[in-house]
Amino acid sequence: MLSVCVVGAAGLLLAGCNEKNAYVAPPPSKVTVAQPIQQPVTLYMELTGNTAAVNQVDLQARVAGFLESINYKDGQAVKTGDLLFGIQRDTYQAQLDQATASLQSAQADQENKQIQYDRQNTLVQQQVASVAKADDAKAALDQAIASVSEAKANVEVAQINLGYTSVQAPFDGVVTNHLVDVGALVGYSGPTKLATIVQVDPIYTYFTVSERQVLLIKQALSKTGRTLQDIHQIPVEIGLETEDGYPHQGVIDYVAPNVDQNTGTLEVRGVFDNKARLLIPGLFARVRVPLQKKDDAVLVPDTAIATSQAGSYVLVVNKDNEVEQRVVTVGQLDGQQRVIETGLTIDDKVIIGGNQRAVPGNKVDPTVVSMTANAAAAPAAPSASP
Repeated sequence: MLSVCVVGAAGLLLAGCNEKNAYVAPPPSKVTVAQPIQQPVTLYMELTGNTAAVNQVDLQARVAGFLESINYKDGQAVKTGDLLFGIQRDTYQAQLDQATASLQSAQADQENKQIQYDRQNTLVQQQVASVAKADDAKAALDQAIASVSEAKANVEVAQINLGYTSVQAPFDGVVTNHLVDVGALVGYSGPTKLATIVQVDPIYTYFTVSERQVLLIKQALSKTGRTLQDIHQIPVEIGLETEDGYPHQGVIDYVAPNVDQNTGTLEVRGVFDNKARLLIPGLFARVRVPLQKKDDAVLVPDTAIATSQAGSYVLVVNKDNEVEQRVVTVGQLDGQQRVIETGLTIDDKVIIGGNQRAVPGNKVDPTVVSMTANAAAAPAAPSASP
């Protein structure tokens, strides 16, 4: 009985060894594909710059005296003509009174000399007095007239010096902390800095354009019969380091007339409304200037673009469901989409999902979806831009 079992087991083992193992290929990887979208896009030139005050002036004491009053709070916003500092007035008021009195005396002397001259002139005509006496009277009158002019000038100087005792705001702005306390002697050995006033509304942003960018702009302008001077009033946008996008809008109001040969750049300035004082002078700013509007730009999700030694590329699926690596030239980012300058058409099927499973040359199982455009439409380029 035992021998029969052993023989049966051996037969089963031999039968198993004669079966062949067959290789079953794995199914194609599943990927998500979509055709590029085509929509109008405004092309921008992205730069960096710094904000700067439109006006910034040191407030100084131009006459000597004791500081009597500080009429603002440090950091306060003031209006043109507001009194900021008061300097001792009594000395300068007395000088003005003295100059006024001297003027009145000179005017009275002039009137007297005028009467004497008129009298001598009449006597000469009557041949009662000599011409010499009339000439002396005329010289005395001329001297009296000159004395009046000098006295008037002294009054004006005294009035100016008295006005310097009141330091007023030359324009709307914010005044810094005071540098001199009440009771201090100011202006004794020269002008004394009291504080600084800064105009922050509007506010400037300065940035530079490279020589190559200048030439490209000139070429674009020349096609429409314009020059660099025609780029004034073109919109410009800025964003601060902690801000997303470019929330501040302004216009270009100045372009340097020549390229700096030391740096090869052209200085440009934008002006921005700043009523809320969100911008302060000296901040680093990202700058964006619209160049032109491209009506038929081709876009794909920025996440679909990869980089190799050959440059930027995307993976596409051909008509045989095989993966191809397509080298592309990328443009600016427009929301979540990237502009593709060259390398793609709107009929291509770009892999936007499952890229890690897609190998060039292999077949895939694509699921076609619609690529959604950016929620916010691209702003129109200005008519004055190239």
